[in-house]
Amino acid sequence: MFSIQRLLVACLAFTAGVAPVNAFPAFGPGALSSTLGTRATCSGSNTADDRSSWCDGFDINTNYHDEAPDTGVTREYWLELVNTTLAPDGVERIVLTVNGTLPGPTIFADWGDTVVVHVKNGFTDNGTSIHWHGIRQNYTNDQDGVASVTQCPTAPGETVTYTWRAVQYGSTWYHSHFSLQAWEGVFGGVIINGPASSNYDHDAGVLFLTDWSHETVDALWETAQTSGAPVMENALINGTNVYESDDGEVGSRFSMAVTAGDSYRLRLVNSAIDTHFKFMVDNHTLTVIGNDLVPIEPYNTTMVNIFIGQRYDVILTANQEDIGTDFWMRAIPQDACSDNDSTDNIKGILHYGTSTADATDPTTTGYSYTDECVDEPYESLVPIVSATASSSTYDPDETASVTINSENHFRWTLNSYSFFSEWEDPTLLQIYNNDTVYNATQNVIEVPDANVWVYLVIETSIGVPHPIHLHGHDFLLIGYGTGTYDPDNTTVQLSNPPRRDTATLPGTGYIIMAFETDNPGAWLTHCHIGWHTSEGFALQFIERYDEILATVDTDALTDSCTVWTAYAEENDIEEEDSGV
Repeated sequence: MFSIQRLLVACLAFTAGVAPVNAFPAFGPGALSSTLGTRATCSGSNTADDRSSWCDGFDINTNYHDEAPDTGVTREYWLELVNTTLAPDGVERIVLTVNGTLPGPTIFADWGDTVVVHVKNGFTDNGTSIHWHGIRQNYTNDQDGVASVTQCPTAPGETVTYTWRAVQYGSTWYHSHFSLQAWEGVFGGVIINGPASSNYDHDAGVLFLTDWSHETVDALWETAQTSGAPVMENALINGTNVYESDDGEVGSRFSMAVTAGDSYRLRLVNSAIDTHFKFMVDNHTLTVIGNDLVPIEPYNTTMVNIFIGQRYDVILTANQEDIGTDFWMRAIPQDACSDNDSTDNIKGILHYGTSTADATDPTTTGYSYTDECVDEPYESLVPIVSATASSSTYDPDETASVTINSENHFRWTLNSYSFFSEWEDPTLLQIYNNDTVYNATQNVIEVPDANVWVYLVIETSIGVPHPIHLHGHDFLLIGYGTGTYDPDNTTVQLSNPPRRDTATLPGTGYIIMAFETDNPGAWLTHCHIGWHTSEGFALQFIERYDEILATVDTDALTDSCTVWTAYAEENDIEEEDSGV
């Protein structure tokens, strides 16, 4: 049995090594986690000589979709969202942060652990929510952290606790899912230790690529709505970079020290609001071993294409010591997607030596490239654990476009409706209240049956690409192409196609995403360009409605909504975007 949807989209006009988690400021009971590495029982199994092994009989070939280790371990963290002033590229501005840092602290867990994160909203005039990007949230939909869908926003001064199980492993991130807050700085890394498809000596941790403006994105919101995406002044590598100001170069570059002959795992995350990056390290080859939270067959490349929300795990071997000691690490915005004033100067330094203090500006040359907005070649993204979508014919019936509302603002629409969901009445609260008459602007697609395949076809008639992110699942990317989608003349790959949670809809093209209804909940699907999400490019699947309420902590849901509603009424809070 199959449920198929189609969307037609049209557009109008780090220093190396991971810092100990408890080095970051926290509120509550002191240390964030007493054990930061892998469990002792795994230390003898997962080594630099054999990263494919894990503990308790699990390894790289275990079907993580169906089973995960039962570790009995709970990792508990305390985070506080605070408003501060930082100068990540040498130019001061207000930044919304997690625990006062940009990016926020990394959450660590082992495959199979339970993760508990207490998040205090320390902002004085902002609601918030935290989404765990790519985490499947099996039967824990209310922990997905999407304001207006799975929860009300957390009011200032309040604390919310998120609890979920790490049934996947690899690299991902958490970020606010409240308006444009994520791109003001509310994000951080998530590392779930597990096996890998290729060996390496050292884990260098998460490496964020973030476009950056010297005005807040909230200040740029009006421009985005009326004139299109604003030009960003700069971008950051792990929260830092230089900037060519009127007074000369300010700020500092990211740098990473390596030992000749050793190999390093880098966990790349694109945390930008509007920028597609090509990532490369001069003179070095990268071995790609994972996309999103999916381990893949290793392949070598000189550069990685990474769109917003995507993650790639890559291995860099420090084998170029005969050429020099310092090499540029480049994150290059693609002008085909968006504009940036510092396209050629978003660089870090890879230094051969014991200390980054000895690093000097390299004289190396980058690899040549084509300016483009594309995913990594799909034929290269071969999952280690094979999955197959059941075959089907499909009957597309969803269209999307962009219009201008009564205030002359751009708004994305699906079936003529721009996504809008009320903060004080999220979808899960509606389900709790047995209110099954959804507003048309909530863009609800109901899939009531268990264990059926949903095919979502998305296409665009213009040359603007979009990174499409699905919550609650990873999906099989069974088809893609340029030109007009024709179901009668489109070949789909059902046997072990690329699998991920964020894929690029090509300009003037289409993608076909397939997922199985094995996870009850209200799951958002949206473009991960921040401007477009806030402008309504989103829909939600209500999956297996009859089973959702049994998975929800209804007391926590209703209590937090009561607090938020009282706060919003007292402070005359008005919702100015899509709600997500």
